[in-house]
Amino acid sequence: MMQAVTPRTAGVNSVDIAGLRQATQFVIIILMFIGASPGSTGGGIKTTTFAALAGAVMAMVRGKEDIVMFRYRLAQERVYKALTVTLFAFALVMTATMILSTTEDHNFLMILFEVTSAFGTVGLSMGLTTQLTLAGKIIIILMMFIGRLGPLTLTYAVGRKQSRVLYRHAEGKIIIG
Repeated sequence: MMQAVTPRTAGVNSVDIAGLRQATQFVIIILMFIGASPGSTGGGIKTTTFAALAGAVMAMVRGKEDIVMFRYRLAQERVYKALTVTLFAFALVMTATMILSTTEDHNFLMILFEVTSAFGTVGLSMGLTTQLTLAGKIIIILMMFIGRLGPLTLTYAVGRKQSRVLYRHAEGKIIIG
């Protein structure tokens, strides 16, 4: 139970993370990426963002147009925001991981763990952070800053401001999946 809560925000290390099996380490990475709830100071994409995406998937599988959770319909705009935040965060974590994979000579899973921990502002480590080069440490610091600031804030800061649309394009149909 403790190891399920710790990766989301606490950073309490009660076991040697590097000694765990890779599958367990990967589950911890997923939990760190999802992160804490939106009212907390923890990082990650947030539990509500993950819930909105899971609800959208379940609605699609069931053939429903509306996403209903706890007897409330979720607005389409919220799903788009959740998708944007998740994809933006995923791109950041993957980019930092790929950069560190080229600058550092370490196991890929260890690098992914350290980057995700930094992004999620968790505080867990597999012992790699102290062995990083200066460039690697700077990337980890940037990921901590971005994780603390929040992907949604960054998305709004980087994105263009929406102006009033005077027309709509014709609807196009593409094959998905």
